[in-house]
Amino acid sequence: MIVAIGLGVLFFLLAIGTPVGFAMIASGVIGLWLVGGMPMLSGILETAPLSTVGAYELITIPMFLLMAELVLLSGVADDLFRATAAWMGRVRGGLAMATALAGAGFGAICGTSTASAATLSATSLPAMLRQGYEPAMAGGVVAISGTLAMLIPPSVALVIFGLLAEVNIGALLIGGIIPGLLVMLTIMATVYVLVLLDPSRAPPAKPVPWREKIAWLKVVGPMVVLFGAVTGVIYTGIATPTEASALGAAGALAIAAWYGKVTVPALVRVLRRSANGTCMIVMILLGAQIFGYFFTLTQVTQTLVAWVGALEVSRWLIIALILCGYIVLGMFMDQIAILVLTVPIVLPLIKVLGFDPLWFGIIKIVTAEVGMITPPIGLNCFVVARYSGRPVQEIFRGSLPHFIAHIIIIAVLVAWPEIILWLPRKMLGG
Repeated sequence: MIVAIGLGVLFFLLAIGTPVGFAMIASGVIGLWLVGGMPMLSGILETAPLSTVGAYELITIPMFLLMAELVLLSGVADDLFRATAAWMGRVRGGLAMATALAGAGFGAICGTSTASAATLSATSLPAMLRQGYEPAMAGGVVAISGTLAMLIPPSVALVIFGLLAEVNIGALLIGGIIPGLLVMLTIMATVYVLVLLDPSRAPPAKPVPWREKIAWLKVVGPMVVLFGAVTGVIYTGIATPTEASALGAAGALAIAAWYGKVTVPALVRVLRRSANGTCMIVMILLGAQIFGYFFTLTQVTQTLVAWVGALEVSRWLIIALILCGYIVLGMFMDQIAILVLTVPIVLPLIKVLGFDPLWFGIIKIVTAEVGMITPPIGLNCFVVARYSGRPVQEIFRGSLPHFIAHIIIIAVLVAWPEIILWLPRKMLGG
């Protein structure tokens, strides 16, 4: 009964639009008070905030957010699409494929999918529409390409999963590289098939001279160096993910200064936006910890683990049901909220079933990408619609083929776990 009250309060607050962190704190406080009264509640409230913000690894989040804001300030993110378009534009559907490449490149220096989708909406989508691309297909490829920032390091979502699941964050970030590249190739292959079925969706573009193509490679150079510096020091063990995030922020500041974009007002805006994002995430993590105490004390997780462990069904059926549940949740909830709400409950099940938590973390993020383009919430579709002025229904329609393609790639990653685990094991010397 107490669990039902706590969950009822949580879902009611989420339904009326309460921020996720505050909704979890409020429902957790009510639940803890019902379980143990005021002494237990006050004890947890006295210790939970410090233990949440006191984690050294938490510094990774504001540094990666600052890195993303500085990259946006420098303007090189816009040039990234122009560079990929110069090389891919002549191919029928090349601008859409270049959008996927730019999404992967921007994700490699950003870490947040909404920022990636917004940037691509302002650069690649207008270019595709000017060339005569079908608006639905153009909007769909922008929405799905923006989600690559959730998977390719530096990924804020993977950092949050690592903090919640107590999984090696460096190995998680490195583990996202190969799946991220596979997802990028899947997006490009989906575009190729769509254009093959109906060539009118993507008219051919004019060829770009080789001199201009080579010139555009200079633009890509700073971002390749920045990505290589961040992931390279993590993979080789020279620096921890936290130290690498600070290195990335410093590198992004150097790039912005090189392009002459660093001014006092601009830095104030950048610092304010990254601080706002950090405070939001920390509040969500604090809410998750308080709500997690409530769930632990009511034995919900332990009971669920025991019940699932007693089921005489294949563990693959259970993991399939869990992933289907994540897709359904993604239709209605923000992905960060889903992470903090479900990881403390689902992760013990994953361990009991014998799955690697690192593998599951990557699978969870790829599944979250599907939620970013699934109605009725589909956050990336709304971001693209807002920045492009196109109807959101059109963006959802254009995202449908990528939804189907993502389900296929999820099945591949589930069937062959080594695709995810090979690189982290090489990194850890396994």
